[in-house]
Amino acid sequence: MKKWALPGIITLLISCPAILPAQTVDEIISKYESAMGGREKLESLKSVYMEGVSVMQNGNELTTHITKVNKSLLRTETSFGAMGNFTMIATDKAGWFSNPRNGGKFEAMPEEVVRAMQPELDLSGQISNYAAKGNKAELVGRDTVNGKTCYKLKITLGSGADQFYSIDPDTWYIVKEVRKTSGMMGRRQQNPGGPNSDYVTAEYEDYQKTPEGYVFPHTIKRTGMGGNMMIEKIEVNQQVDPKLYQPAP
Repeated sequence: MKKWALPGIITLLISCPAILPAQTVDEIISKYESAMGGREKLESLKSVYMEGVSVMQNGNELTTHITKVNKSLLRTETSFGAMGNFTMIATDKAGWFSNPRNGGKFEAMPEEVVRAMQPELDLSGQISNYAAKGNKAELVGRDTVNGKTCYKLKITLGSGADQFYSIDPDTWYIVKEVRKTSGMMGRRQQNPGGPNSDYVTAEYEDYQKTPEGYVFPHTIKRTGMGGNMMIEKIEVNQQVDPKLYQPAP
């Protein structure tokens, strides 16, 4: 029988990846919901307005304004400085985007893109109360995010699309999301859906609570999106101008 010296055992333990306690997928989701203030808190989100700043690899600074209304609107307005502005609007019925290369004129989104973006209109997300939304959830293993071992969940939407979430076992926040792109943005990359699918990865850091008790990450890193976005302002449950649902003339 082989004997292990104490220093050897310590070295072995240090070199092994972290061992996470056994959890069911529903236990993990329940703890995630609690960390975010509870399911009722998440479902009480009616609208969110964010302002963020990010710096591209060439040093150019981008300013982004994001307006969301639960289940009915997602509007992002990004300023590229001298390069012009890009606006994307998705509602529960239609969508448009402006292209600075054609003078900022709005074009209609393809119907399949509008359909693919519908899950993004749900402010409570696709994890919370997933079964009632027609989704399926499963624990598919572990993931390492910034050197930390996390639980990895797979959410299959009613449409059949898959989304993957890595959840920190200490904070129970989502620290990484991998999902199929809507076709409007993202980078073609190796991904859980196979080498020929388009997925976008987002990592979330610096979670903070608003005065109203809602929890949001304040640093967002997306592949192909110009590095980290630092969220500088968040407003929740404010009135939203109906004009934002339509492209500017």
